[in-house]
Amino acid sequence: MFLLFLFLLPFSAAWAQNRVTLGGTLRSAATGEVLIGASVSVAGTTTGVETNTNGVYTLPLDPGTYQIQFSYIGFQTLTREVVLTRNTRLNVELLEEASQLGEVVVESERNTFQERLSTPQMSMETLSSREAKLLPALFGEVDIIKTLQLKPGIQSGGEGSSGLFVRGGSSDQNLVLLDDALVYNPSHLFGFFSVFNPDAVRGVELYKGGFPAQFGGRLSSVLDVKLRDGNRKEHDVSGGIGLIASRLSVEGPIQKDKSSFLISGRRTYVDVFTRLINKSQESDPEWSPIPDYYFYDFNAKASFELGPNDRLFLSGYYGRDFFKFNDEDFNFNFNWGNKVGSARWAHQFSSRFFVNTTFSASNYEYAIKNELDIYSFSLTSNITDLTLKSDFEYISSEHHHLRFGAAVTDHRFTVGRLEANSQDGTVNIGAGNKYRGQEYGVYASDDWTFSPAFTLSYGLRLSGFYNDGKNFLGLEPRAAASYRFSETLTLKANYTRMFQYVHLISNSGASLPTDIWYPSSPGVKPQRSDQYTLGLTKLYKGKYLLSTEAYYKKMNRQLDLRDGAEIFGNNELEQEFVFGTGDSYGQEFYVEKKEGKTTGWIGYTLSWSNRTFPDINNGRTFPTRFDRRHDVSVVAIREVSKRVNATATFVYGTGNAYSLPVQRFIFQDVNGEDFTVIPVYPDRNSFRLAAYHRLDLGLVYKLRPKRGTSDLTFSVYNVYNRRNPYFVYFETIEDEETKQITGFVAKQVSLFPVIPSVTYNFKF
Repeated sequence: MFLLFLFLLPFSAAWAQNRVTLGGTLRSAATGEVLIGASVSVAGTTTGVETNTNGVYTLPLDPGTYQIQFSYIGFQTLTREVVLTRNTRLNVELLEEASQLGEVVVESERNTFQERLSTPQMSMETLSSREAKLLPALFGEVDIIKTLQLKPGIQSGGEGSSGLFVRGGSSDQNLVLLDDALVYNPSHLFGFFSVFNPDAVRGVELYKGGFPAQFGGRLSSVLDVKLRDGNRKEHDVSGGIGLIASRLSVEGPIQKDKSSFLISGRRTYVDVFTRLINKSQESDPEWSPIPDYYFYDFNAKASFELGPNDRLFLSGYYGRDFFKFNDEDFNFNFNWGNKVGSARWAHQFSSRFFVNTTFSASNYEYAIKNELDIYSFSLTSNITDLTLKSDFEYISSEHHHLRFGAAVTDHRFTVGRLEANSQDGTVNIGAGNKYRGQEYGVYASDDWTFSPAFTLSYGLRLSGFYNDGKNFLGLEPRAAASYRFSETLTLKANYTRMFQYVHLISNSGASLPTDIWYPSSPGVKPQRSDQYTLGLTKLYKGKYLLSTEAYYKKMNRQLDLRDGAEIFGNNELEQEFVFGTGDSYGQEFYVEKKEGKTTGWIGYTLSWSNRTFPDINNGRTFPTRFDRRHDVSVVAIREVSKRVNATATFVYGTGNAYSLPVQRFIFQDVNGEDFTVIPVYPDRNSFRLAAYHRLDLGLVYKLRPKRGTSDLTFSVYNVYNRRNPYFVYFETIEDEETKQITGFVAKQVSLFPVIPSVTYNFKF
């Protein structure tokens, strides 16, 4: 299973002789948290490395004297002179920016741009919660996924949605990880907010392509979310109070400088107002109760330094949504949510050899319960995963960085469990299925710095899935290369193959909590994708990063439902599936500026996304619902003063593809009282909704409390009140006298008008 790794060892050993190693850990001086992805480089050269997921760096060098630079976004850059005669450990703590220190920020951001130029990794977006909190947000609720939607190649599922559709892929083709544990439904409020509390999140990495070999199981993207460890030096309390939700976090040392904890929670309180309104109107016989809705979530993490070479991390998440409608005759209760937990042991064998071993558990479930007179109905579905994996890193020299490992996951599915009962015993129905499958994978990869100009990253992943006596295997090669023409210009290319063994079954165009996850089986083969990417990155005048990427992705064994399919309570669900192919291609353009008082970015994507199913649309190719020809985003952040930041975002996108009838046959009885309407549809998704565009403005005003820090965040969503389409329906037109149907008129439903909001954030 490690043939590739064994093959690479002789190459790596050739550079490992007569070298010494500078290594250590980078932390925040204020909190003691490790800094992941920080830059450690030799000043004046292209030699450098990034810290790994444990904040550890390893820099092999020849013996000598060096000026070593340590930098991280949002922190002051530190330069140390180091005399190397033997292997040396140097732990470093960086100071956070006190007030957007000009020159310090310039140096830090330039180093970040240089890393983008030097690494073969492409098609990746990074985001910190600090950056996300500056931008205007719907109802004032900061959402890291909505911020990622402002990057090229990443689209939302519709107005206000926190779903992700990456380079023509569907929502289930995203691998979402929270501290290495799988999250199946990363959204609240039917997709309008994500489950990630910004107060608990350290940072996010989203891979649109060029997936590292340690990731597998999805076709279109990897969303890797890391929680903060908590403050190892002192106790902090932070949070925020907004229009529809409040947040509170507590963190601090368990044993100072050795261990820490973080507890963070939030809850919406829309239900408080709806219940008051319902109670005040309950005496009115014409009053129809307003449904109750609320969600809450809870994050916890603890980290322990067991010794100089061992650390233990424990993480957990629990979140739930509740939707209730109750009146005298009918009770409807709908709840859904995730439970996620992980335990990770990080061990350092030497300054060049590391391992992370993680055990994680994940559960997603929903339950719908109805009561009508003497009858009760319930519909439930869930998926539970248990995963064990080990990831090794071996840095033999500055030329080779090897990674290898293995993982196994036990999946358990309960699909569409339907029960119906009556109090008198006349009705007693049960239906649904249970499945179980095992997914596994082994991988090895190497980042080979062949020369200062040419870097090659290549690897191989062998994945598999076992279910119902059938074993599937997938060989997934990965290769990426970069050639640096100069200090400011780099050409990159990438090829990746991915397999997906679990599938999301949906009978709607949007991602809903009631969508069903279904495993590969003898009748449902795994999905497969091949993606090719070519890109060019240019640093202009030292402060503008310009990049463009062209991509093509071919997808096989795509799954959809046949027209009129029944998915709930169906014991023969596979008979409702149809299979086909898909492709997506396009060009992304990106300009980013992070120096000076005005920063931000502009992104533009030109793209196509299509599907072909022999059993749908008479076998003709059709665009997907999320096919979007043009997609534009503009983000501007202005430091007005040390206490005031102004922000603005503008988005424009071609309208979603949509299926609408072009004519109708009407069968009506002679009395004109009963009629049947049969719509006639052309090709699937042959119409377009109106273009989507919106401007949001925000202002962050830093207060001066006697203790700690606080601010007021003002935002205006949809400033010019654009009525963007959410969906379209048809209304019947009747003659007032004869009651005959005379026609139909299309009606557009829009969700959000202009929405101002204010949030108070604090930390002490």
